[in-house]
Amino acid sequence: MDGKKVKLHLEHISKTFKDKDGTEFKAVEDVTLDVYDKEFVVLLGPGRCGKTVIMNLIAGLLQPSQGSITLDGKEIQGSDPGIGMVFQTTALMPWKTVMENTELGLKFSGMEKQKRRVIAQKYIDLVGLSGFENAYPSQLSGGMKQRVGIARAYAYDPEVLLLDEPFGALDAQTRYAMEDELARIWEQQKRTVIFVTNNIEEAVSLSDRIILFSECPARIKEIYRNDLPRPRDQMSEAFLKLRQEISDNTDLAL
Repeated sequence: MDGKKVKLHLEHISKTFKDKDGTEFKAVEDVTLDVYDKEFVVLLGPGRCGKTVIMNLIAGLLQPSQGSITLDGKEIQGSDPGIGMVFQTTALMPWKTVMENTELGLKFSGMEKQKRRVIAQKYIDLVGLSGFENAYPSQLSGGMKQRVGIARAYAYDPEVLLLDEPFGALDAQTRYAMEDELARIWEQQKRTVIFVTNNIEEAVSLSDRIILFSECPARIKEIYRNDLPRPRDQMSEAFLKLRQEISDNTDLAL
């Protein structure tokens, strides 16, 4: 893609699960995909079509049944420090403050306190939570909790950031606001991002490319390059045209 460096490569990935009774279930089938450095890629498809399985394979939480995944040409075997992940559920430590949750990965890596506090503060400021450093998760809204999750992931400085439907549990107004915030954060601190959603508007709002998947097992059905100017206007003719094109090509109503 325009001479950009391939950051992540999926080569003929398949994943099959087996039930206790021996019944096999194929979640992902023969997925080959390049993701480029500092690209924002959205994996779009019907619910439960295998998108999260693909994310877990990239994160090293699962191993593919067939195929391989490489980061900078090196095959991923288990969890890789170059890959960070933000889940739909924020997984914040309820007994820790915003600051303590944000610096958690840095603390586990052995970084001394003063240095990790400076880094954590930088990303707390970036996600718009200045002044909430000493607040606990119970004192935060859903959108604020997700901001902490994003700040924590960025603070660890991953090369690839995986976001698995991070706004799916939010109300519509908060979701739209968080989409705008994520786009702003990504523009300021670019990472290679892979974002899972089953919402077409969200995909078109955020992506450089949209990878459309079929019903389960997940197969790549179509790839859409998204060159719409940022920030995206969801009421523009070009936005609505791309949204309709994708909608007409989906296996299920999203």
